[in-house]
Amino acid sequence: MVKFDYHTKVYYKDIDQMGVVYYARYLEFFEEARTELLAKIGLIVTEIEKKGFFLPVVSATCDYKEGARFEDQIIISTKINNFSPARLKIIYKVFRKKDNRLLAEGHTIHAFIGKEGKPKRPPQFFLDKLNSAISD
Repeated sequence: MVKFDYHTKVYYKDIDQMGVVYYARYLEFFEEARTELLAKIGLIVTEIEKKGFFLPVVSATCDYKEGARFEDQIIISTKINNFSPARLKIIYKVFRKKDNRLLAEGHTIHAFIGKEGKPKRPPQFFLDKLNSAISD
């Protein structure tokens, strides 16, 4: 399993009129955490793209438990348990740091495609890095 905890803060730009984080913003938190998770294991998104591979989100879920508020410190716990040759699933849990309350949880599923938008098998360098990280 690959796991990474991404720490961030809720800014005024993140909240709605009721003072809680706007629901779609959680998907942006997921994206930030995913980018850092991949970087942790040596998979830099821009480098993957330079080699002609892209990982678009083909499915995303987010279940909301409790709203984060302005200036809350939050932790997005991100993990990859396993993956198939065609798809990559990343799981997320969002916690408020001060009380460790679960605020939201969800996942994203990614396909591997080339620049032309057609499905591709994951590149060997990607498989090697991910398999190495999962087995550690």
